[in-house]
Order: sequence, then C-alpha cells, then structure tokens
Amino acid sequence: MSHHTLQTIGDHIRYAASRFEAAGLHYGHGTDNAIDEAAALVLGILHMPPDLAAGWFTCRVTDDERETLLAAIAERIDKRRPVPYILGEGWFCGLSFEVDESVLIPRSPIAELIEQGFSPWIDPARVERIADVGTGCGCIAVACALAFPQAEVFALDNAAGALAHAPHNARRHGVSGRVRVQRSDLLEGLGQAGAMDLIVANPPYVDTRAMTTLPPEYRHEPREALAAGPDGMDVVRRLLPQAARCLAPAGWLVCEVGHGMAAFEAAFPEVPVTWVDLERGGEGVFVIQGEALQSALGADAAMVGDGVA
Repeated sequence: MSHHTLQTIGDHIRYAASRFEAAGLHYGHGTDNAIDEAAALVLGILHMPPDLAAGWFTCRVTDDERETLLAAIAERIDKRRPVPYILGEGWFCGLSFEVDESVLIPRSPIAELIEQGFSPWIDPARVERIADVGTGCGCIAVACALAFPQAEVFALDNAAGALAHAPHNARRHGVSGRVRVQRSDLLEGLGQAGAMDLIVANPPYVDTRAMTTLPPEYRHEPREALAAGPDGMDVVRRLLPQAARCLAPAGWLVCEVGHGMAAFEAAFPEVPVTWVDLERGGEGVFVIQGEALQSALGADAAMVGDGVA
C-alpha cells in the first residue's frame, strides 16, 4: 500500500489507531483507547487543538506533514514512547504543559478536584498558602494558582528536570509571580513559609512488584517519580509527619496513592483519611484535615519535626 492513500486528518487518525491496536500498545498517559491516542498524536503533530471539531477531519495534510505523522506513529509503536513525550506537551486541567523525559507526564485524577476548587472540603476564600509536593512539570501548582487567584503556591521538587520545567510552565500560564519553585525533599524546603492551607501531593507510590510489570511506556518516565519501595509507601511514610507539621489545623492534605489504597490502609490504620469518589476515573486519592492528621500521628509528628528542623 502507498501511504499516499492517506490524505486527510481523519485518514491518519484511523490508520494510527489501527496500527496501535495491532501493536497492543498500553494507553495510560492521557487517553485510554487507540482512537483517542491516535487523535492526540495526529492533532498534536499538526498543532491543532485536542478538541478539534470533527468537520476538520476531512482536511488534507501536506506531504511534509504526512512524513512527520508517519514517523511519529512509528516512534509511538517501535519505541513505546508516550505521546506527550513525542509532542513535548501534556495536558492537565485543560492547560498545556511542556514536558520531556525528565518529568512525569501529567495525568493525576487530582485535576478534577482542582477544577471543583476542592469542594466540599475547602473554602476558597481561606486559602492563602498551597504546597505542591513533587511538582514535576508544575501542572498541579499552576492549575492551583489559577483556581485560587489570591494564593501563593510553593512548587516543591528535588529533581533537576522539575526545577527547570516548573518555572517555565508557570511563566507560560502567567502565574510565575505566585508560584515559587523551590528545591525541596518533600516538604523540608518550606522552612519558615508559615502554615499551609492546602498541601497537594502526587508522590511515587508504585511498589517493587508492580515496577517489574509496568508496561514499557512507563519506562520512559523518571523511575524515581514512580518507585516507592516494597509496599509503595516509602515516600508517603516520610510525607505524612512532614505534612502534619506544615499544615494549618484547618488546612487539608490531598494525596494520591493510586493502586496503593490497601497498602496505605495497612501501613497507616490509625490515620482517618477520606477516600475521594472520583467521577472521571482514577482511584486512591485521599483527603485529611490538618487537625486530624496531627492528632493521629501525635507525638511522632512532633518528634519527626524536631529531627528535621
């Protein structure tokens, strides 16, 4: 078959979807099926919006565009490279973020909570300080800054890739004045920033066993942003006491542990979290108020705090 029989945007989306299905690709970086994955790649390469009206799908592509599209489709299949890395762009809360292999691809279900202003837990008028732990490309920090226009957001990470991408993405969305990107091991870099009204965390939570069975697409992402020890809770174990110390009593911790819900409950039976009912899919996001976390961890939190200060 000559590839010249592929003429329109729609032709290329259909062709890519068929190739993706035949290759048995894994979809987990923004889509969950071959057709949406193909549309994301084709429209991204053509610099078209991801929600392009279907009427445009009959438009023809140029010969140069066709060559670029076929190369990208081949790369997605042969290297199992996720679409956002091929495009250099991921989407979160309807916003575009520049990404590469040095940062995790945005996909947290926390997006839907940000869009709802963390209702019903949070009174937006009372949110002055937000910390985003492990900010990566800065997607949660930037989306929070836009959702809470009066708040100061501390975007914390200790990875060089994140410290390069997050300030850039904050500038792109016009919030660099309120998003303070800081090198920090979890919350330790906050220092004297004052009590947080909201801490949002999407820490590594993949356990050792799951790491060995991850689809190849995930091997392109920074391992340290995924792997978290035998039960996947190594990072959360360090995070909870720090969060107890940094949260205002009326503030909230919002944390994603994904498939690690049972592991979390086994590791922290005394911590009374509320699991959020996610409407758009995803799992393992919990919320807990500062006061409840402080009282559950008791002397431990204070002790760990003294050790770190």
